[in-house]
Amino acid sequence: MRLCGIGSPILLVTCLALLAGLAAQSQICPPNIDFETGTFNGWNCYTGTTVVQGDDNVILLNNSGPVHNRHTMYSRNAGTTFDPYGGFPVICPNGSGYSVKLGNNTAGTEAEGMSYEFTIPLGQNVYSLIYHYAVVFQDPNHQIFQQPRLVLEITNVTDNKLIDCSSFTFIPYGSLLPGFFESPNPGGDVPVWCKDWTAVSINLNDLAGKRIRLFFKTADCTFRRHFGYAYIDVNTECNSEFVGAAYCPDDTVVNVTAPYGYQSYTWYNTSFTQVLGSTQTISIAPLPVPGTTYAVKVVPYHGYGCVDTFYARLEDTLTVISNAGGDMLSCNHSAVPIGAIPKPGLVYSWSPTIGLSNPTIANPTAAPPNTTTYVLTTRHDGGGCRSVDSVVVTSSVVDDSLQLAGSAVYCVTSGDSAVLTVQPADNIQWYKDGRIILGATQRVYKVTQSGTYHAVLSNNDGCSTNTPLQTIDIDIPKPGVAYPVQHAVLNLPLDLAARRLGNNVLWKPASSLNTATSFTPVFKGSNEQLYTIEISKTGGCTTVDTQLVKIIKRIEVFVPNAFTPNNDGHNETLKPIARGFKEIRYFRIYNRWGNMVFESNSLTAGWNGTLNGVAQPSQTFVWTLEGVGLDGHVYREKGVSILLR
Repeated sequence: MRLCGIGSPILLVTCLALLAGLAAQSQICPPNIDFETGTFNGWNCYTGTTVVQGDDNVILLNNSGPVHNRHTMYSRNAGTTFDPYGGFPVICPNGSGYSVKLGNNTAGTEAEGMSYEFTIPLGQNVYSLIYHYAVVFQDPNHQIFQQPRLVLEITNVTDNKLIDCSSFTFIPYGSLLPGFFESPNPGGDVPVWCKDWTAVSINLNDLAGKRIRLFFKTADCTFRRHFGYAYIDVNTECNSEFVGAAYCPDDTVVNVTAPYGYQSYTWYNTSFTQVLGSTQTISIAPLPVPGTTYAVKVVPYHGYGCVDTFYARLEDTLTVISNAGGDMLSCNHSAVPIGAIPKPGLVYSWSPTIGLSNPTIANPTAAPPNTTTYVLTTRHDGGGCRSVDSVVVTSSVVDDSLQLAGSAVYCVTSGDSAVLTVQPADNIQWYKDGRIILGATQRVYKVTQSGTYHAVLSNNDGCSTNTPLQTIDIDIPKPGVAYPVQHAVLNLPLDLAARRLGNNVLWKPASSLNTATSFTPVFKGSNEQLYTIEISKTGGCTTVDTQLVKIIKRIEVFVPNAFTPNNDGHNETLKPIARGFKEIRYFRIYNRWGNMVFESNSLTAGWNGTLNGVAQPSQTFVWTLEGVGLDGHVYREKGVSILLR
């Protein structure tokens, strides 16, 4: 899919087909008017905005070139995709290989455009141009000049004349326009109007040598809230007769198909004295005399185009060349495209059918279980012109299985290991956490670090695959520590806490604890107890900590009456020693002038004798403390302490 722009209000799908009348010779398509190079060569792409000036809607465009998400090219090879609102295919059903999406369903007063100019060859006085369109846009029921819109302009540039019969503007306003239907999937409360593929013919007779411009424009509503977008598709065949005008000498029937997308068709013999049919396609049997001419009168949807007549001169000159496409490689049974773009009027049959998405279309996908030669037989729909071609689809498989020997999770001291193994392949590369492991190119890889591992395997056919991811967790034990001594008041509960280093914990012994398997047990007892705390992780590593609980008879707090912050390692800070407290609300220190020089609510933090980084001189300080004891009561204490230098 190629891209060329962002946001637009109206969905336009336009298929252009160049057809000429009875007397015309084969026409040469203007270069890339059909997008068949897969590019925007020859087309001008525009972006801009829509504004209200008085009671007029004005679309302002600049030649910006293709802009991402505002001009998007789709390829038939990408598969069949349907418009989410209208339900019709985004690729015009006319056998072409590409269509272009103009804009998207993001609103914002955005406008888009595409134009193409060409000159009708000198001497080509019988010349017709047909474009197909489909429309989808929201109807927010604003004022008519504020609504989203689609503008189609066909201009004789040489004479500066708009070809009125084939130029018009779609504006949703109040009730459905002719040929429209309301989308069953509007995606919100605002109705969405849709129009399926429809054709407009442009009579360009007697304009030989004139320059013609096609211009397609879309615009959001002027309130930045409502959208529309467009697709453009161009026929790949530009000649003077439409499908079925040529037939095979060995046909049994001739199917003549008029241009797609008109509201009605009426077929006549050359003299217009006999009606032959009223559908897009008519079947003629027995075969007509070569040179027989038929006419078809086409009527567009009301208000959008002019009634026109096209001719088909039947000749038994058709040849059919079967095209199975180039040989393909299918990796790990992936589906690959074979064949070519279908041509109207041809019938396709593939053999064998195994692995094919559809054996009766021109370009199915193939995913054979083994290397297979597919034979394509192509015939004209009249039964003649049988042609055969073949294609080889090589089936190549790279086994992506990954085996783990040992444990995915283990402790480094346990003696366990993790060894990864893949199946044989021409090329192997191991990765850790998405990064290549230099030198790791063998089938077997022994893991020495925690991480997520996988391998990329490839063969000499050109196929490659990724193995599944495998996460390895190698745990390293942490050394045990002794927790600060906890003081419990006799027979009052005391909350204890272990380090959360792992997944499980076991306190030993379990005496005086409400549970031995919690990281936060509650102690209540009358005897001093030393606990060992075994903390284990999923990987199997265990850390053993210790916790000493001492028993005191009452709740008390002690603050030294002097401290010496002189960097000798002794008595450097002033802090409370609180026993039987479960919470310290504050510990504050004031100087002789009543200014607070330190505050904390922690039992471990203390004052180092500085204020704003400046060491304070020797003097007496007042401290106050408030805390909650294990008995739930609030305790308040105060005293003095001397700073000695």
